[in-house]
Amino acid sequence: MASPAVRVRFAPSPTGFFHVGGARTALFNWLFARHHGGTNVLRIEDTDAERGREEWVAGILDALDWIGIDWDEGPFRQSERRHLYQKAAERLYAEGRAYWCECTRASIDERTKANATATPGYDGFCRERGLTGGEGRALRFRTPDEGSTAVADVIRGEPRFDHANLEDFVILRSDGSPVFLLANAVDDIDMSITHVIRGEDHLSNTPKTLLLWDALDGGPHPVFAHVPLLVNERGQKLSKRRDKVALEDYRDQGILPEAMRNYLGLLGWAPGDNREMLSVQEMVAEFRLEDVKSSPAFFDERKLLHFNGEYIRALPVDEFVTAARPFLDAGSWATGDFDESAFEALAPLVQERVRTLAEVPAMVDFLFLSQAPIEDKAWDKRVVRGAAAAELLAGAADAYGSCEWSATALHEVTATLGEAHGLGLAKAQFPIRVAVTGRDVGPPLFESLVVLGRERSLERLRSALARLEG
Repeated sequence: MASPAVRVRFAPSPTGFFHVGGARTALFNWLFARHHGGTNVLRIEDTDAERGREEWVAGILDALDWIGIDWDEGPFRQSERRHLYQKAAERLYAEGRAYWCECTRASIDERTKANATATPGYDGFCRERGLTGGEGRALRFRTPDEGSTAVADVIRGEPRFDHANLEDFVILRSDGSPVFLLANAVDDIDMSITHVIRGEDHLSNTPKTLLLWDALDGGPHPVFAHVPLLVNERGQKLSKRRDKVALEDYRDQGILPEAMRNYLGLLGWAPGDNREMLSVQEMVAEFRLEDVKSSPAFFDERKLLHFNGEYIRALPVDEFVTAARPFLDAGSWATGDFDESAFEALAPLVQERVRTLAEVPAMVDFLFLSQAPIEDKAWDKRVVRGAAAAELLAGAADAYGSCEWSATALHEVTATLGEAHGLGLAKAQFPIRVAVTGRDVGPPLFESLVVLGRERSLERLRSALARLEG
């Protein structure tokens, strides 16, 4: 596998949002190609006209670009290569390796029900009928009746599939469009693909691919690597109906591309010393297909958030400000109320406290709103509604009006207020935080007060006091 002639391909179907499992497969192909100095080919499987959409093609390209996966050849479109699949199908038919079939799914199911000993699936009903192509007829590949096909798989050894258990499968649909099995075999042969790295769910299709490969004189088989499925916390395969699986969702949530790439790379693979925070250069240097595990990989969103928080904290502050800006531009405040300098003043403190960029606006929105946002759960906490809260707010409004306006002075004044009420600093500052920022969590209170300014801070303290007394 150290050959410089390594050629891999990633072949997504544009039938929905870009799945994180697809992103992981794309990354493994890319890492393998880069590790071996090989070629990474991008091929769009867009032969399913009914389900495919052009905006999903654009989404795939954007998502790959976002996580830093580039390609050396392509993107090729299978919809533009149909003449090659048609030619291959005609050859298989002419050589007696394929036949036309007019069976519908309903008729196949009906025959299966009528024969209790029948094997589920297609029963070869049209094998010897000598039908010619025509409306409503599909072209099926004639699988051998005896023998077996072995799959050379780096991750799973050499699973063997008995031909007796493989039905005669469709290679051209009744509308003349190619099934992905035929299209993939033709393309992989034509593009000289040496290694096929794809999801475990494709393993059962591989013997069919190899039968087509041999029938089309494809030469030496590619090496396969069927990577483990991604599962949720219950061990269930990630499903778009049940789980958050779209890569775009995580991008929109404020996951950094470097963090996502790092995390995806560890889903089924890890370097020998179990390090987790890896640069892309380290991943390329150390990635080996032989080290990919065969067991399912748990997509742990909490761990991803932890990764992302670490990556955010590692950013230079100016890069953090730039990365957060699109999320701030979509904030709830009125256009023009955003103050770049105010955000930059608090940015280093915010950076230490967020796990995603989408959390940033809620940390600083109090700076850009005319009034503090009202977060009901914060106001309803006993420590805010308690008897001492009004007295603390009144005392803070009085003391803050004349003290030095610095984080150190505000800290000392607030600690003194707390002591007067038998409270530690944390409990004393809680109602003040809620009054000024509207929330019970955020950047350090006293630095926030300094950036907000004395007059606006006092105004909010008085407003909150009126709210408590009303």
